[in-house]
Amino acid sequence: MSGQLTSLTAGMPIPYGGDRVAVVPAELAAAFKAGDRLVVVQETGALLHIPKAVNDIASSAVTRAHEAFQEMGNASDERVTRFFGAFAAKLEDSVVWAAIAKANAEDVEQARARGRSTTRLLADEKMRRGMIEGLRGWRDSPVRPGAVIETIEHEGWSVEQLKAPLGVVGFVFEGRPNVFADAAGVLRGGNTVVFRIGSDALGTAKAIVEYALNPALAAHGLQGAATLVESSERSAGWAMFSDPRLALAVARGSGPAVSQLGAVARQAGIPVSLHGTGGAWLVADRFADADRFASVVENSLDRKVCNTLNVCCIEHSAAEKLVPVFLAALERAGARRGRGCKLHVVEDGGAPSYIPDGWFATKALIRRAEGDVEEDRAEILALDQLGREWEWEETPEVTLAVVGSLENAIRWFNQYSPRFDASLVSEDSSSHDYFYNNINAPFVGDGFTRWVDGQYALNRPELGLSNWQNGRLFARGGVLAGDGVFTVRSRVRQSDPKLRR
Repeated sequence: MSGQLTSLTAGMPIPYGGDRVAVVPAELAAAFKAGDRLVVVQETGALLHIPKAVNDIASSAVTRAHEAFQEMGNASDERVTRFFGAFAAKLEDSVVWAAIAKANAEDVEQARARGRSTTRLLADEKMRRGMIEGLRGWRDSPVRPGAVIETIEHEGWSVEQLKAPLGVVGFVFEGRPNVFADAAGVLRGGNTVVFRIGSDALGTAKAIVEYALNPALAAHGLQGAATLVESSERSAGWAMFSDPRLALAVARGSGPAVSQLGAVARQAGIPVSLHGTGGAWLVADRFADADRFASVVENSLDRKVCNTLNVCCIEHSAAEKLVPVFLAALERAGARRGRGCKLHVVEDGGAPSYIPDGWFATKALIRRAEGDVEEDRAEILALDQLGREWEWEETPEVTLAVVGSLENAIRWFNQYSPRFDASLVSEDSSSHDYFYNNINAPFVGDGFTRWVDGQYALNRPELGLSNWQNGRLFARGGVLAGDGVFTVRSRVRQSDPKLRR
């Protein structure tokens, strides 16, 4: 038998995962109405309620992007090029930016009132310039759909392998207005994009769409090629990521939310690119130069983003020399932001014995999303919490561990970290070779951790950075940019009309 789900009752069993059962809570049963959707996450048994009105908004946005993709084959490279230039010019227009800045100021004020983080929400002049540079980078990019990857010659015929557009890219991201430029990059390869932004930045997003994005699209006949899901409801992301018309689902944000979105997309048969857990690791071995180490620590703590220094491991034989260097650099990083600092010390390995007693005996005013909070300046951290990412506002926050050897540091990284960004400070080349060959991270360096960024490192605005927390990636790098969204088509050219097998 089959039918349509029109209601739920409290206590109703919902099978999932093939051999498990979730139970409908009373709150969900009361909220669910005819026309709504229930998505059952097969990995966890989570019951996700998508109201009809929200589903309609998301479905309509995907429809616009899907229809626009059907027309992209007729859009010349020149039209797409002019779109990027026009989008950048709109953001550079002082009148347009004033309207966007006004909406952003309202978003920031409302987010602060709710005790939400605003470190990535503020659309300041630096963010504006980054968006403009990113869009002009796509304008000038040599990437084009139809580029020949390989030609295989046969007697009387040949086969070309060509890059081809993938389709509609679904993009869910946290409250960072600048990712509009990143998401728009998929148009360079002939794709279209539908995106949802976190509720904190929705007002800013609507302003960018109204005053800059849509006018640039319309001016060059690309309406719908980049479409915003205008809903603040989290369920809008679930609705979008369960739409099988998506060719790729990309999610950035907090770890649990991103994992859930990825599970929803995967069970709908949509490939995913996820980045939800960050936090860089830095290792200093016994060959580390103290001055280089100090600079690396301080310059890896300038602001809180995914590639900010989160865990520092110092080899035991160098701890007496380098722990004071680390603490001084941490204090300078805090002073540079006009704040103090927060330290977590892993007891295993003996790190607490190298920390002056005053660190544990004093309080510090720590800036959290909800405001200033008085906390212990230093705290002991259990080893099994070593992978925890510290989400700080203005007060640099980091974990320190002392390890017996470089091998031990690598083992802890591979076991406890999200396997994302790792750096080694050492003057010994064999240490660097050993580190690279054994650390399970897509991004490996020998200096400050903040280099991990598509636009900064590769001159390509990124859709997202992927870690290896759930296994290594197949056939692509950890930076997903607009020019990395493609499929491959084959085209035969037969010169011998009598060819037969």
